[in-house]
Order: sequence, then structure tokens, then C-alpha cells
Amino acid sequence: MAAGEAGNTGRALVLGGGGLSGIGWEIGLLLGLAERGVDLTAADVVIGTSAGSVVGARLRSEVALEDAYRRQLEPSGSEIPAALNLRSIALLVGPKLLGGSDTAVGRRIGRSALRARTVDPDVRRAVIEKRIGSGGWPERPLLITAIDAVSGERRVWNRSSGVSLVDAVSASCAVPTVWPAIPIAGRKYIDGGSVSSTNADLAAGAAAVVAVAPVAQAVRRRWGIHAELAALGSGTRSVALTPDRAAAATMGRHSLDPAWRAAAARAGYAAAAAEAGRIREVWA
Repeated sequence: MAAGEAGNTGRALVLGGGGLSGIGWEIGLLLGLAERGVDLTAADVVIGTSAGSVVGARLRSEVALEDAYRRQLEPSGSEIPAALNLRSIALLVGPKLLGGSDTAVGRRIGRSALRARTVDPDVRRAVIEKRIGSGGWPERPLLITAIDAVSGERRVWNRSSGVSLVDAVSASCAVPTVWPAIPIAGRKYIDGGSVSSTNADLAAGAAAVVAVAPVAQAVRRRWGIHAELAALGSGTRSVALTPDRAAAATMGRHSLDPAWRAAAARAGYAAAAAEAGRIREVWA
């Protein structure tokens, strides 16, 4: 599937990557907005990348936002703590500083991911299944992104792709060099946010787009959420929701540590009060 798969769908909700903190922040924000009369879960299509794939899968599976939020405040349970050390950051950022297409960047990151020593893919799948449940794809449109670790090409899965929801989300959340590349049908896939953290170009053609982006900045300008939304054109009403400076600083330092997801969820919930008005203008 290519850019524009979400076209002509009315309203698109884009949920970006940002680790466990990103999951918490997105769910808190969505709940806070819903309590103020802005129900983003009513989107005609949800586009989920990395952390956003988890949130999207839960929303489309009709899990109540109140229940999803409450879970973010509970002990981390089955989550495996991880951290982005300096080596991991260098292996992620370094390939983006070199020239070449998005696919070339994806290939370079994929090579590092395939060489890394991580937990077994089945261990990682079990963690993701705990997050989203073992049910299949929801009826309502949901797109989930990943990157082929060998070819560097972006892959977008939906209900008709023949890939299980757990596999799709596991691949989308496979942070390179931290978590294992996920094997699916003879290929291996890494985090859908390895290049663009939101993949908002997939919302092309929608009348209204709200992008919930825990990570607003990008190594290349065109990968940033504001540039991606601008590229959708004047025919699309769009707005980006990003953490304030204090929340972003905390989430960035601890994005893969489950101990911080509750604080991130509360920060997202609190942010809704200031955001509801401008989101309502785009979404209505």
C-alpha cells in the first residue's frame, strides 16, 4: 500500500511513535479530549505507527478510553524495561544523516537491526499480545506501518493484508537494535517509525486529519509531522498535537521505560484542556 491509502475517508486520526511513554501520552490525551466533547476515536480511518499502532489497535477493538487510561496508571506487569543507550541512538540517527532516499535510510537502519543481539521475537510478540489482546483485526479501518529490514521499503498492513494483528503491531514496535526484527511471511520487519515517526502522508485525500505525535522533531524536515501535514495540501484540514517542552523532555529520556508511562499518561490527559478548542475546529 502506498501514500494516499487513507484517501476519501472523511476524517483520519494519525497516531505516531514514541515508546511506552508515547502510548501513555496518546491515551491520556485522547481521553481528555473525549471528555471535552472531541471524540477522535470516531475517525473514519486510524493510521498507527509504533506506539501509535498499539493505541490504534486498542481503540479500534472498542476498548473504552477510560479502561485504556486506567491500565496506563497500573504497574507495568509484563513489559520488559529497555533503554536507548548512546550506541543504539547512534545506530538509529547515523543512517539518517547520510544521503539517499527514505528506502536507502530504511535499509541502513535495517542492517544494524539485523546484526543486533536482542530478545527472541516470540518473547517480544508475547509482550505485544498482552498490550493489545489476542483478537483479530477490527472491522473499522486501521492501517499499521512497518519497514522491511532488508529492502528498506515501508509496508502498510490492514485487515485484508493476511498478517495477524499481533504480528503487525509487533513489527511496527520493533525499535531497531533494541527489539528484534519481526519475521512475517519470510521477511523481517522493523519499527514503522524508523524513518517518519508518524507516516502522516498515508492520510492523503482525507478531509480532516488530526495527528497525535509524541515525537515532533525529525532529522530531515520532511519527516517532521508539521511538514507531513503541510504536504497533504490545502484541501485537507489538519492539526498536530505534540507534547509541551516539559513533557517531551521527560518522555524522550524514558520513552522505553514502563515506569514512566503513568506520568506520560497524566501529562497527556492534562494537555487536553488547552487543545480541545483548536482540535474541535478541525474535527467538526
